[in-house]
Amino acid sequence: TSFSKLVTSLYFVYQAMEEEFDVTDDKNVKELDFAELRRLSTLEEDMAYFHGPNWRESIRASPATQRYCERIRKVGSTNPTLLLGHQYSRYVGDLFGGQMMGGMAVKSLDLQGGAGTSFYSFKDIDDTKGFTDTWYSTLNKLELSEAEKQAIVDEANVVFRLNIDLFEELDGSPVSAAWNLLISSLKERFSPAMS
Repeated sequence: TSFSKLVTSLYFVYQAMEEEFDVTDDKNVKELDFAELRRLSTLEEDMAYFHGPNWRESIRASPATQRYCERIRKVGSTNPTLLLGHQYSRYVGDLFGGQMMGGMAVKSLDLQGGAGTSFYSFKDIDDTKGFTDTWYSTLNKLELSEAEKQAIVDEANVVFRLNIDLFEELDGSPVSAAWNLLISSLKERFSPAMS
């Protein structure tokens, strides 16, 4: 299904992101790397649901996913502060849009008990708004120059494009349409927060 392909792409993206977060020495990235936002273990659960117990041997990253992961690794090795644009775009977007996307998947794919949607469940975050306020407060306290802030906003825009490319590979599925709507609204709502 398109949804299982999306989950597969997100697995590779989050694997690349979280590996870079683990190895970076960038103090700003470390400040915003809240354990509650980490998604790789939930994606591993979803991968087992959609692809079976030997899923690691049977999956491949799509071309758009490969480009996305290459970008994450390039940024991590050349200018790790730009990983903030990835944290912002993915984690905040997933936290806000996750319930909608997960709910759509459960209904449209008849996923009993939410099976295959662990990625969209932030079990360690009881108060989404309170958590987001804390995350933004931490972001606003980071010591970043104006040039760094602009570079992070620019990188977040690259991330939005990379995400759209992932969904375009899904060939116009309803998930793709919903994601594009979510991305558009996130860009409008959150871009000023980074300036």
